[in-house]
Parts: sequence; C-alpha cells; structure tokens
Amino acid sequence: MLMNLFSSFDPSSNWSLSLNWMSSLMCLILIPSMFWLIPSRLNMLWMKITLTLHKEFKTLLGPTSKGSTLIFVSLFSFILMNNFLGLFPYIFTSTSHMVLTLGLALPLWLTFMIFGWINHTIHMLAHLVPQGTPPVLMPFMVCIETISNVIRPGTLAIRLSANMIAGHLLMTLLGNTGQSLSIMMINLLIIVQLLLLLLESAVAIIQSYVFAVLSTLYSSEVN
Repeated sequence: MLMNLFSSFDPSSNWSLSLNWMSSLMCLILIPSMFWLIPSRLNMLWMKITLTLHKEFKTLLGPTSKGSTLIFVSLFSFILMNNFLGLFPYIFTSTSHMVLTLGLALPLWLTFMIFGWINHTIHMLAHLVPQGTPPVLMPFMVCIETISNVIRPGTLAIRLSANMIAGHLLMTLLGNTGQSLSIMMINLLIIVQLLLLLLESAVAIIQSYVFAVLSTLYSSEVN
C-alpha cells in the first residue's frame, strides 16, 4: 500500500520481499532470443544504433580508444533499457534511485581519475589551470576546477535520477485527479497522459545518451 506520493520510489513498499530491483535484469528476460540470434529488423535497427554510437564515441575519444567505446555503448544500452522499463505500470524504475545512478557514475569517475593521475600527471595538472589564465587568478581557478571535477559523478547521478523522478511524479499527480473529473475532462486527461508518456519516452532516450556522452567526455580528458 502506498502511504505517500514518494512511496512509489521505495523498492520495498509493494511486497515484503524487495523484488523491484529485478527490473534491472528484466530486459534480458523480455527480449526473445530470436531478436539477437537472427538478423531481424529489430536486430538490424539496434546494430545501426550501436554502430552510430560507436563512431561518435570514437570521435570523442580519439584514435587511441582501443575498444573502450564498447563500455559506453553498453552503458547507454543498460540505462536505456531501465528507463523504458520504468515507463510500464507497476515496474520499479531503478534509474530513479541514486543507489543505481551513483553506482554507475562514481566507479567510472574514480577509474578515470586514478588512471589519469597515475599515468598522465602533468596533463591532469595542466587541466586545473585553463590556458591564458592570469597569474593572479591561478589559485582561484585551481579551486574552481577541482570542485567542478569532484562534483562530476554527483551531477551525472542527480541529472539522471531527477529527470526520471520528475516525469513519473507529474504523471502520478495527474493520474490521481481522474477520480473527481467529468467525462470530458477525463478524456482530456488521457490525451495529456499519452503526450506525457511520449515525452517521457524521449527523456528516457535523451538521458541515457547524455549520461554516456558525458562519461565519454570525462574519459577523453584523461588521455
């Protein structure tokens, strides 16, 4: 039973067992094997999408990426599947929780920082002071660049979870008003909900793409 508006984002509010996190793995169960064993139209479309992302990430990372684009393509696919699964009724949206989003962003950022500071120390130090900065402003620029670098995983995680929560809350608030509306207003409400669902589908794609692209840009700064 939902006790308040935010109970829908509680992974243990529906059942005694916390099975809502299974939605993160449902994409592997729901996709029939024929879609990835036989070159069907869906398979050809997905291969076209992944190839386009691979070329774009390779451009951002440079010619020395050596297959690291596959990590970000897989990250995009994982977040996209979870975002779309969260649009179905009674399925827990795992990407609306900081546990998952920060769990994706923080290890990536830590890996980039450790690799960069160990192997490219001079390059990482040069990033702290932008080119052409006056000597008087250099200490302040170092502080600003350090803070902006440290908060990167937090901004990645909050951006994804906040965008997923905002749309779901708006749809929930509008859906709860349907009991006290007339027939004409209910028809209008259904149209608005369908438009919001279309908007949320676009947000699901955009946010997964933004998360993967920003992770790629953070990785390219290390090399």
